[in-house]
Amino acid sequence: MGMRLTSILLVATAGWALVGCDQPTEVADPATEQAAVSSDGTAQNSAPAAYTIDWSSVASGEKPADRSTYEYPFAIDSQNVLDYAEYFDMDTATAQHNLTVSMASNEALSKVLNQLSERYTSHEIIDSEEIKLVIHTTPDVVASRYDYVLTDDFAKGLVLPIVIQPDSKKGEVKGHGEVAE
Repeated sequence: MGMRLTSILLVATAGWALVGCDQPTEVADPATEQAAVSSDGTAQNSAPAAYTIDWSSVASGEKPADRSTYEYPFAIDSQNVLDYAEYFDMDTATAQHNLTVSMASNEALSKVLNQLSERYTSHEIIDSEEIKLVIHTTPDVVASRYDYVLTDDFAKGLVLPIVIQPDSKKGEVKGHGEVAE
């Protein structure tokens, strides 16, 4: 056990030492830098300009459906809807809607990820009275919100609110087969 701990510490220390070796040198890019002018008229460089999602390129062009008359792919009394309602502690109508929207959410997610690239850190579906897709990004992305109308036949016309949250939050993922010693 002591030998294994020593090996782990050695590898971790070596890993931290190497982290700085592979960092590229940052060069100021005039396209991403904004010039600020001080009170004496001298130009100063400020932080890079914030990145904004172009929601017009994400828009589906679909008209929102009326939830009260929508024909959901799951019956309101189906076992899937009942289980969802129980698990998330909500009424069956909300569960029916959220289950359908969450299953179709990748349509919207992929469109936003096409713009974010390396600015993306994680995402999550928030199941509540109003389901929403929260996309966590690096701090240089402008926080925003957009109501995406789904186009896939499975959930066509249903609205998925998307929230861009520039908090760099990463999901907690455990490796497959992790075993406590």
